[in-house]
Amino acid sequence: MNCTTYGYVRVSTKEQREARQMIAMHEFGIDEQHIFVDKQSGKDFNRPQYRKLLRKIKPGDTLVIKSIDRLGRNYDEIIEQWRIITKEKQAAIVVLDMPLLDTRQGRDLTGTLIADIVLQLLSYVAQTEREFIRRRQAEGIAAAKARGVQFGAKSKSKPAAYGKLIDSWRNGKLSAREAAQQAGVSHTTFLRWAKMELEESSKILRIS
Repeated sequence: MNCTTYGYVRVSTKEQREARQMIAMHEFGIDEQHIFVDKQSGKDFNRPQYRKLLRKIKPGDTLVIKSIDRLGRNYDEIIEQWRIITKEKQAAIVVLDMPLLDTRQGRDLTGTLIADIVLQLLSYVAQTEREFIRRRQAEGIAAAKARGVQFGAKSKSKPAAYGKLIDSWRNGKLSAREAAQQAGVSHTTFLRWAKMELEESSKILRIS
């Protein structure tokens, strides 16, 4: 039976580059046609190339990844994908960043047990690190806001002619796009200003 070695590369954002992972795959000797690459955002984890890869893997094949977090976003997902590949697909996994996670060797009970323990420990550590980073980021943003630091794009100021422009828009003399163009802002910004003004007027009427 002919066995195939596959490589899987995943980058989590469009800004990241897969070069480092691709170099590792080539150094391992994997043919270009057997390397599957997914570029997915944190919110979108459909991973079409990974699903295609799973359909191709057969017993005796080997899957090579740079690090265990390429298999999933969290501890449970990594463990589940490891189970599918090694148990259901009966294929081997090689994790380049962790030589102990190489199921091509040590297929006896002791070797399998060691690999499973190391996998669970590393998966847990990887998830804990991500959660720690997210928590520190949230704490940093909260501290910055407390110091008065503002995030996001700075709001545009309304031009002197805004009052006349919005009156003309309300009276039907100008379209929203025409009014926005004369105000020197985007159509969306002009409508946001108009909405805010309407809400403010409603508040004043309720108070009165």
